[in-house]
Amino acid sequence: MLFDIVKNSEFQKLMQHHIEELIVYFFQTEQNFGILCKIDEISFDPALPDFINKEFRPMTLFFLAGYTFETAHIDGDTLIFEAGFGVENIGSFVTVPLLSIMQIIVDETPIFVNVATYQRENQEKKVSNSNDGIKNSMEALLKNPENSKFKK
Repeated sequence: MLFDIVKNSEFQKLMQHHIEELIVYFFQTEQNFGILCKIDEISFDPALPDFINKEFRPMTLFFLAGYTFETAHIDGDTLIFEAGFGVENIGSFVTVPLLSIMQIIVDETPIFVNVATYQRENQEKKVSNSNDGIKNSMEALLKNPENSKFKK
């Protein structure tokens, strides 16, 4: 049951909406916050060097304060901010899909936990795979000579 809920598209939309509302509220009240998110769903522009990428854990915490907070904004279903990385403070724009944010943290305390799963790419694949399945099923059906009466 829970497995079905967290993958449900309506539930995902609900969680995304809550994430967006909280972040907008923090922008309006100038409240710094952290986001714990899945690093493999985040993009960096420009790309970060390998020695920095290797330091990221699968779940990484970004704290939005100072310049990073000032540059942060929501664009569609993503949070975008500029941050500096490593001792060299290498600048990069970080793009985070809202549903890949697993926790929102204020003063070291999680105030929001997202249990919905982010599956945008998988959902697109399912659509194409379902059409392939119909095509394959039809081909299998029509290969049997006794099913030729169903062909129009």
